[in-house]
Amino acid sequence: MKEKRISFGQGKGSLTHNNREIMADNVDPLRTPQNITFVRQPIGEAYDQLFAESTQRYNAKQKRNDRKVHGGYYEHLFGVKPCNTVRTAADKRKSFYEDVVQIGKMEDSGYGTEDFQLVADCLKEYMEGFQKRNSNFYVFNAVLHMDEATPHLHIDYIPVGHYKRGQDTQNGIAQALKEMGYGEGKQAIARWRAAEVEVLNAICLEHGIQPLAPEKARGTLEIPEYKEKRRQADELAVQNAQAAAELSEKQAKSEKLNAQIEKKTATVNAIMSYLPYLEKDNKVEDDCLAIRQELDSLLDGKLSIMKHKDDIIVKVEKLGKIAAKAADASHRKSLTIYDLRELLQKKYNEYDDLWHKAAERSGRINELTHEVSTLQAKADVQAEFIGLFKKCEPQKFAEVKQLQEHIQAQREEEQIQQSATRKKKSWGLE
Repeated sequence: MKEKRISFGQGKGSLTHNNREIMADNVDPLRTPQNITFVRQPIGEAYDQLFAESTQRYNAKQKRNDRKVHGGYYEHLFGVKPCNTVRTAADKRKSFYEDVVQIGKMEDSGYGTEDFQLVADCLKEYMEGFQKRNSNFYVFNAVLHMDEATPHLHIDYIPVGHYKRGQDTQNGIAQALKEMGYGEGKQAIARWRAAEVEVLNAICLEHGIQPLAPEKARGTLEIPEYKEKRRQADELAVQNAQAAAELSEKQAKSEKLNAQIEKKTATVNAIMSYLPYLEKDNKVEDDCLAIRQELDSLLDGKLSIMKHKDDIIVKVEKLGKIAAKAADASHRKSLTIYDLRELLQKKYNEYDDLWHKAAERSGRINELTHEVSTLQAKADVQAEFIGLFKKCEPQKFAEVKQLQEHIQAQREEEQIQQSATRKKKSWGLE
């Protein structure tokens, strides 16, 4: 079963973009006719349909003219004529809400992949049951985009709540969620979103797709901006993985070097332990030589032999005992003290070389660990800077974003031209 990541996040809410009244750089106009529009109703008309009668009932009850709703419910809440972008009232109510739903990524479900149409069918099935499941979310605009990198849904809806005080039918997302059974408080919207993800998961499983946990919502980011941030995050993840792999490799090499050092150390220790035995063997040979010299003097003439008979027997017996030790020590004489010192110095040199290599590896491991931390810190600072820049300088942020989109479009056009040129060359057309 194929695994794909589910994306279910809040959209910016631009009806002109959703309905292709304006064309963004990431849109392929040749594929725009393939888009599927489920519903497209002007927002002013939707507000009149939902709230006009309620507003009339409310005004009929008011005895004071200043308490009545003038100019329509939309104008009353947001102070402007109905428009195609999200407006926020003084009490934080929004003119409408938008959710963007996507299955998979460009790499596994984008245009040109075998699953492009499969995920589009899943999204279509999900959208067809959305309004029935969410009776208090009036969907006035919904479209499945097939002309961008990956199929995705834009669902625009007005939350409708019913009240005992004030106007009996109002724009109110908290009340709408409560009436649909998701309770009250800040977690109501999270519970609703989780329920919708479960519906989408079930549809995916029916079509042979194993859904993975949803990605973090992209908030109000435009899709090109969101893709750029995701690309940067993916690059950082790859760099971290490479650094971690290199760090693991260096650690393995360091452990191997440590094992070699331990082995060389054992060899050195064995040589060092041999030296005392060599000194003892030299002493045995010296004692044997001294006894032989004494015997030579005692055996000098018959008179001397007769006089020192007992002493000669004792020394002969002693000489016999140490002769065995001298014979055992003879094989040790194959290595002289000079040879042993040379071998010991060689082992010490090997030990020092291995120690320096281990120190270098350890230093490199520390550098890699620091690089990983630095990369993560840079990513955090970059994300914080982007958020602060967008918040403090929205106009400049928009200009920078447009410039990035323009540059990206030029790069893609250059790549297309280069690809076309290579194909012509390979076909012998140039």
